[in-house]
Amino acid sequence: MSDSPDSLAHPRFAAALGELGLASVEIRRFPDATRTAAEAAAAIGCDTSEIVKSLVFVADGVPVLILMDGSSRVDVELVRRELGAARVERASAELVRETTGYAIGGVPPFGHRTRTRVLADRGLLDHAVVWAAAGTPHTVFPLDPKTLIGHAGGTPVDVRERTA
Repeated sequence: MSDSPDSLAHPRFAAALGELGLASVEIRRFPDATRTAAEAAAAIGCDTSEIVKSLVFVADGVPVLILMDGSSRVDVELVRRELGAARVERASAELVRETTGYAIGGVPPFGHRTRTRVLADRGLLDHAVVWAAAGTPHTVFPLDPKTLIGHAGGTPVDVRERTA
């Protein structure tokens, strides 16, 4: 199920991989969409926590990308405090596409249309390898989380909802 990034990944994302020296990264394409973390984990055969969700929020009117493991939810109050923002909310599908150049369900952690501040939950660093969208709802790629966060320009933070 793997092929060259140029033929499987979204063209903008394939270009970003090349620019970052990651052209040899494995891209997997699935016949069915892997829009949710659970769908991606089932298709890959990994734990849901090894999936990277690339989520766009709006903090005081400015888009921010949150990288979160697939088994966790973003604590909006922690994001608000981290950014020193008065208000944080989820971005609309239209703003996600406008900001990143990708549709929800296929947003990769880097290779976006615009430069956006990136917060990466530290929980991603608990894994040797994580899987993220490669620009489409049908494609994913593996990378070690430290490298992924670095290429995304992410700041490691604790913004995951805590369960009782």
